[in-house]
Amino acid sequence: MDHSLWVFGYGSLMWNPGFPISESVLARLQGYHRSFCMRSIHHRGTETEPGLVLALDMLSSSACDGIAFQVTPGQEEETLAYLRDRELVSAAYDECFVTLDLTDGRRVRALTYVINAQHEQYCGRLPLEEQARIIAHAVGGRGPNAEYLFNTASFMAGLGLHDPDLEWLSNRVRALRNT
Repeated sequence: MDHSLWVFGYGSLMWNPGFPISESVLARLQGYHRSFCMRSIHHRGTETEPGLVLALDMLSSSACDGIAFQVTPGQEEETLAYLRDRELVSAAYDECFVTLDLTDGRRVRALTYVINAQHEQYCGRLPLEEQARIIAHAVGGRGPNAEYLFNTASFMAGLGLHDPDLEWLSNRVRALRNT
């Protein structure tokens, strides 16, 4: 096992990591599902009109593909402070270390953020149509919720990562925004 700091990106961290990286590799996390299961009251919505952001929801029969980022050596403390400020703003995520399978055959231990299913912002298993309606209209401190969806779906497609829910949501949100 590698002992340097790795971070697993499965949503906006994939296309906007915001910290110094010495290596990035496609990776798979077993036992979790990526979904819009967290109400966003800061970054992509507000307290009065929450948006939705991606989170890892535990599901033993599932796997989530994303990117493992190796933090540039010597930048670990600054990266942890940055990530905690960015990801733990409302305490809906739990900071966890998980084991990732990298596409090059290595296994690494990585930091990631998993939804706390007991937190009030958790909204797992919303129907896709309801997710699309929320995402189409929500706006938060970091911009439109739809932008977050489109950036993530586009980035994943460019990597060859297939996520049927994200693809459906992208098409449906575009249609909703054009009506």
